[in-house]
Amino acid sequence: MSSRQLKRKALELLGSGDLDRALDCLCQMPARQIINPLLSFLVTTDPKIKWASVTAIGVVVANLADHDREAARVIMRRLMWQLNDESGGIGWGCPEALGEIIVCHAGLAGEFAEVLVSYVRQDGNFLEYEPLQRGAVWGIARVAQVDSYLVDDSIPHLLPFLKSPDAALRGLAAWALGLLGAQEACLGIEGLLGDPSGVEIYRDRKLSVLPVMNLATEALARLKNA
Repeated sequence: MSSRQLKRKALELLGSGDLDRALDCLCQMPARQIINPLLSFLVTTDPKIKWASVTAIGVVVANLADHDREAARVIMRRLMWQLNDESGGIGWGCPEALGEIIVCHAGLAGEFAEVLVSYVRQDGNFLEYEPLQRGAVWGIARVAQVDSYLVDDSIPHLLPFLKSPDAALRGLAAWALGLLGAQEACLGIEGLLGDPSGVEIYRDRKLSVLPVMNLATEALARLKNA
């Protein structure tokens, strides 16, 4: 199958609406061949394809890491390079992809979780562009869903996002801090209980739009039950 045919097939699978079947089919393809089409979809303007690609990248790279850890590391470093000013690129979708890979592979998580956190640290590799910040906060929240210990040092660096002028960052930060069990965030999250701004969020392989106040309410409930 040519690279063009492979890309067309991957797009067809990701857009089919049956993500489980798509992942099964993609995982049967050579990881080194299918990863490039998947990475290219991170820049699509279709959010359903973008997020399906994020999920697929996590699974494909995790499978690759089981057989060739260094090849998987190369992909991780490629994503990191795209977030580097020197790359000349923007890095669309790269923080999200890093987070999903970390979720899917414990070995890579141990090596790269700290890198993901560095993207929200002013004393680290802080991302200045708000859309990339959203990706980093989403990635941290995604990891926290599975193992909050890996990213719990992000807590003090996420707190300022609760006051961001960007609604998506406020909502994503509340979600992440709730998952991280950040009791020190309660007051800041309470300040969002009257915030009706809508946030597009991808959770549990579903894309939806939720008001910030809903995410804040959910986070506070989690923190109070912790």
